[in-house]
Amino acid sequence: ESVRTRLALPRAFSGEPPPRARPEPPPKSTHGHVPSRATFGFQQDAAPVLDRQKFSTLKRPLRSYEPGSIHQAHVSRKYAGGTRKYAQSMDLIGNTPLVDITSVCKPKHPDTVVLGKVEFFNPGYSMKDRIMANIFNKAEEEGKLRPGMTVVAASSGNTGCSVAMMCAIRGYKAVVITNDKCSEEKKAAIRAYGAELLISPPGACYMQMETDLADENPDWFSVDQYNNLDNPNGHYRSTGPEIYEQTDGEVTHFVAAGSTGGTISGIGTYLKEKKGDDVTIVLADPTGSVFKNYFKTGTLCKPKPFLVEGVGKNNIPGAMDFAVVDALVEVGDKEALKMCAKIARSTGLCVGGSSGLNVEACARLAEESDEPLTIVTMLCDSGVKYLSKIFNEDWLAE
Repeated sequence: ESVRTRLALPRAFSGEPPPRARPEPPPKSTHGHVPSRATFGFQQDAAPVLDRQKFSTLKRPLRSYEPGSIHQAHVSRKYAGGTRKYAQSMDLIGNTPLVDITSVCKPKHPDTVVLGKVEFFNPGYSMKDRIMANIFNKAEEEGKLRPGMTVVAASSGNTGCSVAMMCAIRGYKAVVITNDKCSEEKKAAIRAYGAELLISPPGACYMQMETDLADENPDWFSVDQYNNLDNPNGHYRSTGPEIYEQTDGEVTHFVAAGSTGGTISGIGTYLKEKKGDDVTIVLADPTGSVFKNYFKTGTLCKPKPFLVEGVGKNNIPGAMDFAVVDALVEVGDKEALKMCAKIARSTGLCVGGSSGLNVEACARLAEESDEPLTIVTMLCDSGVKYLSKIFNEDWLAE
């Protein structure tokens, strides 16, 4: 049985005859027009894609973040005021391209575009390089991270890779803790940078293991990515401004899944400061995560297992700011993984499961809106990190 059969890929990838033509779309709007506030035309009996039933106490005032850059002055590019002739690895973090991936969606309005931020162009092949650059910079500036110290981090994988890479560049020892859900490719990458990798025992909390190890070793620096506000501040300083500038301020929707919450909180805050209610911040959440119930009720529910790595959670991290989240879209494992295959086989971009989840949420928004939208999402990491899993027929069959 082929992977195409098991994933039930769309007709465009299965060789089946195309579906019947859709009704004529509504007339095109004036080119470049972006509505001040997008509206959605749902059929009378259809449930809305966007869940806006937000618990009232989560609508607290937005956090404020420090402006600036994730790049330190002494490692800045020459054309930005530095003195070096050639770039170094740290210069490769950020300024990733924004690409048109509308072809994997079926927008209801012909002027809707879906754009993906290609974060696997960062040197560690994920968007986590951004937050680690900011966390390391701030910790060094404040004297919390000093020469000779060991850096310890709990991670589902990508942050661990970025921590290991940063320690290799800056001369620190690294200890990374993950769990058995982490792909073999990410485990191998962490070790490749010279870090020590610990796998948490079944039932143990790898985040608590980080805290315990830091408490037991005074000369260790705890990254604490789930509660460290330098995490969202890294996206506020880099990814948010990049998205706004790359879309000429025309972004109407930003869609991202959350784990630590740093991505959606930092980017969401920046875009809200620039556009207010003219931009909608959408949390994409895997089925089984506690975020959906917390968003709606303000209470935690019992989490359920899901396959997509690096998104969703069984608790509420301190770096997550629900005040910036306007709506939530729930996406199941099957839909997320099908979208990964679709993206690879139509755009040539091989992305990980969290990217598939993000784009699936974008596709649903595009398919429901009568208004033209400019939707931006994160292509969080490379699918090469998951060749043994989501692009492996045996794993998919199991």
